[in-house]
Amino acid sequence: MRNRTAWILLASALAPLCIEAQWAQYRDPVTPRAKDGKPNLSAPAPRLNGKPDLTGIWQAESAPVEEIQQFLLPGGINGLGEDLPSKYFFNFFADVPLGQEPMLPAAAAMFQKISQSQQKPPTLCPPPTLPLANVVPLPYKIIQAPRVMMFLYESDTAFRQVFTDGRKLPADPEPSWLGYSVGKWEGDTFVAESVGFNDKGPLDAMGHPRSESLRLTERLRRRDFGHMDAQVTIDDPKTYTKPVTIRVGHRLLPDTELLETFCSEGERDLVHFPGK
Repeated sequence: MRNRTAWILLASALAPLCIEAQWAQYRDPVTPRAKDGKPNLSAPAPRLNGKPDLTGIWQAESAPVEEIQQFLLPGGINGLGEDLPSKYFFNFFADVPLGQEPMLPAAAAMFQKISQSQQKPPTLCPPPTLPLANVVPLPYKIIQAPRVMMFLYESDTAFRQVFTDGRKLPADPEPSWLGYSVGKWEGDTFVAESVGFNDKGPLDAMGHPRSESLRLTERLRRRDFGHMDAQVTIDDPKTYTKPVTIRVGHRLLPDTELLETFCSEGERDLVHFPGK
């Protein structure tokens, strides 16, 4: 991120993270525990109807400071909240050398134009978008039910449904921020396929674009009680030359609960941003 607008995009995405929260405390009676009473996060993953039960409150694992130093404002990690983000929060293409992202020429030109703009963002509280929402270092809750997998995001109290009742993805969906999702099990891995996204939401804090042709594939595997592996693939032939896959770890947040939060409540930062 080498220009002012890139910093603004980053600040836009980080705005909800700068609020300290007093997490609700609740001793869950079904949580396995060690002899000292602390949650045993390495215990076997729970199962429901023969499949791993993904139910729980999760959060993307933080990155080491040295891994994300290139994305931080001068002065370090101040303002990033209680937990550092994943490197994929900043840049979905963090594993690709800078400037070698597999973008089509038109998309690359648009991204360059936007990143060099001197305009302020219209808001610091944009709607939630995928895949960014799943790597923001804020809690989200999965509720596994027989016909749907629910994702409840603490940030802006948003929700997402992944239907597992056998329905097909819509052939001509109305473009939306979080798309339309269906899921199925492949062994012990839950696979969610999503389409129907609009072209307004970025892939990451840097603002890499997506188009309405984006297809998102998520493969979730709960490897033990306290850890879940996510493999995320974007396939957007109108924007990128090939599909790109990242792998992100998620950790369980035991003995707590989601809180209602809205980024726009009390937001007073945008007026102080540089730009027109």
